[in-house]
Amino acid sequence: MIGGKGLLATCSVCFFLTLPAVHSDLSYSVPEEIRINYVIGNVAKDLGLDIGTISSRKARLDFEDKQFCDINLATGDLFTSERIDREALCDKATCTLKADLIMENPFELHRVSLNVQDVNDNSPTFKNNLIEMEIQESTEKGSRFSLEEAHDADMGLNAVQRYILQKNENFILSPDQNKVVLLLENKLDREKQKNMNLTLTAYDGGSPQRSGTVVIHIIVLDANDNAPVFSQTLFQVILRTPSLQYHCIQYTHCAQICQQRRPCLVVLKLIISFWNNTGSFHCLRIHGVEIAHNVV
Repeated sequence: MIGGKGLLATCSVCFFLTLPAVHSDLSYSVPEEIRINYVIGNVAKDLGLDIGTISSRKARLDFEDKQFCDINLATGDLFTSERIDREALCDKATCTLKADLIMENPFELHRVSLNVQDVNDNSPTFKNNLIEMEIQESTEKGSRFSLEEAHDADMGLNAVQRYILQKNENFILSPDQNKVVLLLENKLDREKQKNMNLTLTAYDGGSPQRSGTVVIHIIVLDANDNAPVFSQTLFQVILRTPSLQYHCIQYTHCAQICQQRRPCLVVLKLIISFWNNTGSFHCLRIHGVEIAHNVV
């Protein structure tokens, strides 16, 4: 207090926070599944530093997960130190690993992006080795049947690009590029072929090209498209009865080529002659069905 008046003094304390300097990013590309110790690039050259500086400032890489790459302090080379499997690391077409390149004295930070390139290391595969289908023989031409698609863990051109169906008389693949569709080109006939096995092959676009196959087993279901027929249109039976005893005749020459029940039509001519004035004809059966009995 001076001269009865108060003197208010304000002191400001300033704190300076030193943040690490983040310099330009570095970006590299590396094929997946490449051998360990594969040289990706040279960080000393890319940063414009001499080898001595890289070594004296203890340059290092820090990844979030595994240490996929390291720096050779004697040469400045960036090299692989772990197996890199793109399919295990990423589920998208692009796969980028991030790391921090750190140097000390003074502290310096660079962001490093490692773009993992897909290689054709996977073949197309189907969920099952066999696809079973039941199709009525009465199915109309042009009918379409959706099929299971093949899966390929690779991306882009290395993924599935096309399908080829084994040549046959009835089916082709629909030209639909988005789905795998079986198209009935010619009608089925179960009486000629009850079932068929067709091989469907999926190809990728990689080099070397890889493929996978599945067998399509088609069971042709019967339709009631054939009437039963006899081996001949006229049957003649002649009976001679020397006594009163009766005779039962069973005729079984009705050849039924259709598997479903339909009436058998036939002209039956029956000639009965008796050696005496009395006699009886008890029964006549076709396929076990009694059609006449107690004829006197």
